[in-house]
Amino acid sequence: MLDRVTGMQVFARVAALGSLSAAGRALGMSQTMATKHLAALESRLGTRLLHRTTRRLTLTEAGRRYLESVERILAELEEADAAASIETVEVRGTLRLNAPFSFGIREIAPLLPEFSRRHPDLTVDLGLNDRVVDLIEEGWDMVVRIGRMQSSTMVARRLAPSRVIVCAAPSYLERRGTPATIADLGRHDCLGYTLSQRVGAGRWAFGRDGRHVVEVKGSLKANNGDALVVAAVGGQGIVYMPSFLVGREIRAGLLVPLTLDEEPFVMDGVFAAYPADRRPPAKVRACIDHLARQFAPVPPWEREPANADAVAGQGPDHDRRVATRDP
Repeated sequence: MLDRVTGMQVFARVAALGSLSAAGRALGMSQTMATKHLAALESRLGTRLLHRTTRRLTLTEAGRRYLESVERILAELEEADAAASIETVEVRGTLRLNAPFSFGIREIAPLLPEFSRRHPDLTVDLGLNDRVVDLIEEGWDMVVRIGRMQSSTMVARRLAPSRVIVCAAPSYLERRGTPATIADLGRHDCLGYTLSQRVGAGRWAFGRDGRHVVEVKGSLKANNGDALVVAAVGGQGIVYMPSFLVGREIRAGLLVPLTLDEEPFVMDGVFAAYPADRRPPAKVRACIDHLARQFAPVPPWEREPANADAVAGQGPDHDRRVATRDP
């Protein structure tokens, strides 16, 4: 089946130039191929668009009406192509950015005012949720995700490290005592994040690869990390959370990190990702670069001298194809 748009282009050129040979030359094709495109177009429409004489081709009444629509359609296609080309080199339009709820509020939103000042022709549509979204089906230009990574058809850039920390309020530890081993956690009030398999409401994973799993229970479980941190600060129990959620509270003395006999599992970090089957437009590249600059060399949630050793050598990596999965 011959291309419909090419058929429209041939028809428009024939109408303007008066011959198939001239239209073919203008479009870089033979007269035979131009004739095939025109015949296919007329066959598809079920009507003749041109009167054919030995000297010249002229428009039929149907052809004149159709030409008005064709010229408008071809002009709109050219404008769309031009706009798409511009957006690959100019930061403009709307950037649909998806991020985890708490991380988006705490770490992404504060960086957007400067980003907007740098790119006044760009509008950011920020979506916040903790499920793994489908970029293509849901129309997101890029996502920010935190957690372990696996092979995928997305291209991702590592922006920053993110550790997980076991901690509790001083008031809770005074009342219930301080656990020394991961086995001790079974006798404590452990507040669970219901959207996570590794630090969920019933099981917590330890060891760099998460192979040491302990059963836990607690008086509160929630699908939002901020809610659990607030409860922990109030002395309700122990939380096992990413450093971006508890770093400020630890620095303020509201929460105390716990040292157990097994280390927390290792998260891959914070990533920005976009579909691998498309060239990232300038707005996506600009946003990723902005986030990488703001999070380097040490991200805000890790900017504490006591934490310097823990994050050394964990700066942003090169782009790689990955899929995101929450911890």
